[in-house]
Amino acid sequence: MANRSQLRARLASIAPVGGGLALVGLAAYVVLALAGHTLNPRDYAAAASMFLLTAIVGPGVFAAVEQQTNHEVSARLAAGVDPAPAVRAATVVAAGLAVFMSLVVLALGPLLVPRAFAGHTALLAATVVAVLGAAAAYLLRGIFAGQRRFQWYGISLAGEGLGRLLPCVALALIGWATADRFGFVFALGCAVAAAVTLPALRRPDQPTTRNPDSPSPAARIPAGAASGASAIDAPGGAPVRLPRMAASVASLACASSLTLLVVNLGPVVLTSRLGTDRADAELAASFVSLFLLARIPLFLFAPVQAFLLPALTAAAERGDLGLVRRQVRTALLAVAAVGLPGVLAAGLLGPWASRVLFHAPTELSRLVAALLGISTVAMMAAQILQPALVALGRNRAAMAIWVVASALFVGLLFAPIAPLSAAVAAQLVAPTLVCLLMTLTLRAETRARTAGGPEVRSGGAQPIEPSVTNSL
Repeated sequence: MANRSQLRARLASIAPVGGGLALVGLAAYVVLALAGHTLNPRDYAAAASMFLLTAIVGPGVFAAVEQQTNHEVSARLAAGVDPAPAVRAATVVAAGLAVFMSLVVLALGPLLVPRAFAGHTALLAATVVAVLGAAAAYLLRGIFAGQRRFQWYGISLAGEGLGRLLPCVALALIGWATADRFGFVFALGCAVAAAVTLPALRRPDQPTTRNPDSPSPAARIPAGAASGASAIDAPGGAPVRLPRMAASVASLACASSLTLLVVNLGPVVLTSRLGTDRADAELAASFVSLFLLARIPLFLFAPVQAFLLPALTAAAERGDLGLVRRQVRTALLAVAAVGLPGVLAAGLLGPWASRVLFHAPTELSRLVAALLGISTVAMMAAQILQPALVALGRNRAAMAIWVVASALFVGLLFAPIAPLSAAVAAQLVAPTLVCLLMTLTLRAETRARTAGGPEVRSGGAQPIEPSVTNSL
């Protein structure tokens, strides 16, 4: 009966996130489908490039704030400590990062507007709006995930999805569809998500006691932990060290933005490398459509780290490496169960579906579709391996892996071969390399901790640096 009750409780926490995620995914694809059916190929490719670039400079960066806030809040609650100082520090870091990323986007404007955005300056402004909205939405999601208030996490996702879906449908129905308007509606999704969940911060139902599944405070705080990178404060709630938290988020933002760069940059670079004639515009639009279809399974795993990270962290800090390995193994089996049928579907139906759903001008080959599907499975596996490395305190190793893979990815994207071949090769090789290196690093770490005994495991209880994530 106890197991059945725990299962019901877990399903109750997963259901709101699953429903919200479904709305986010549906909105993204409906918006892009409407853009494909209402815009000319060049404007559609420009709008889609803005959507994909937004994922890199929005979720790609501010997922770092979410994951670090999640980690700080959940760890402080596990220790019976007030999480408010961590929330305040995360808010300051998110605001600073939002300003910095807005300036970066504006600085890149002379490169983005004429090529990737087809001359649409308004799409550059929409990208800045998306950055500011993502800063607020992902900060709030980190707080909710750390408090395990997953119903509010789900409401945030639902607000983002509906905030994009309903206005875009209205634009299409009344005949006001343009690349600029689609771009601004898409950008405002995260702002809507933040607006609908902000009142939850003032609700009195926030948990202030230790989660029963977490280790006790005495077991939770090893000797010397007060000097760790994210300062799980001693009982009493000493203020979080802002510079250390900022450094942790910066390191994580680098890793998570590189993750999203590998996930989403291919179509943007392909669009910029192709010419401006009709044939090139149609090829760019067709590749974007097929690429987005192949990425559908990735949406199913977008918030997986919000669930995995607290559980893996607690297991690692207890020294329960067997549980860490079992959780990772189970999650990877789930990736195979979702991803492999996705590869088959992409290879068989992807080119046809891209024409029907996104009004793609041409059908690309089934081989291209299947290879893009394989790259999606590799990215899903990386989403599982990253939280495990984070929980074991190997954040820098995760970031180094993404740096190496991203360098290879960019090199392949700009290789002196046909742009389509370069884009497909980059999307396939880089994620595969990430999975290989992360698997080897995770295996070496668990073996070292097992061989080192309790002393090594205690030292590994510093997964209090950054964490890593992804999304479209």
